[in-house]
Amino acid sequence: MPHADRWTIVSPLRPRFRDTDAMGHINNAVYVTYLEVARQDYWRAFKQDDNYRVVPFILAHVTINFRSEALVNETLELCIRCSHVSTRSFGFDYVIREAKTQRLVVEAHTVQVFYDYAKKSSMPCPDDMRARLEAFEGRPLAREVRS
Repeated sequence: MPHADRWTIVSPLRPRFRDTDAMGHINNAVYVTYLEVARQDYWRAFKQDDNYRVVPFILAHVTINFRSEALVNETLELCIRCSHVSTRSFGFDYVIREAKTQRLVVEAHTVQVFYDYAKKSSMPCPDDMRARLEAFEGRPLAREVRS
C-alpha cells in the first residue's frame, strides 16, 4: 500500500462505544464501516450532493492491513483518494490514523465496480467519470489495477 502525504479527503471520526470489542479497542470488523464512511464523505465532496441513490457503483473488493490498535477515546482521521480508474472499475486507497499523533492504524484498498442498478449488471465507466475523477483528484489516474 503506497504511503503519501496527499489525501483527497481527510475526515475526523470519533469512534462509538459500540465499535469496541471485549479487549477495549476498535473491533476489526468495524473498519469496513469506517471505509464506507470515508467513501460517503468522498462522494459528497465529489458530487456536492448527499443523494446516494444515484451512486453508480457497488463495492467489489476490500483489503485491510491493521497496523496498530485504536481506542474509543481517540479521534481518528479517515483519509481517502482514488487510486485508479479502469474500464469497469475504480479503486480507493485509505489510511486511518490517530489524529493527534498521526499513528497509522489501518491501510486499506477497495475496488468498486461501475453498476447499472436497473439492469443489475456491471457497466463500462461512464464517459465523463474518468475526467471528473482526475479533475477532482488533481492528477492523472492509472488505467490498470496495480499488482
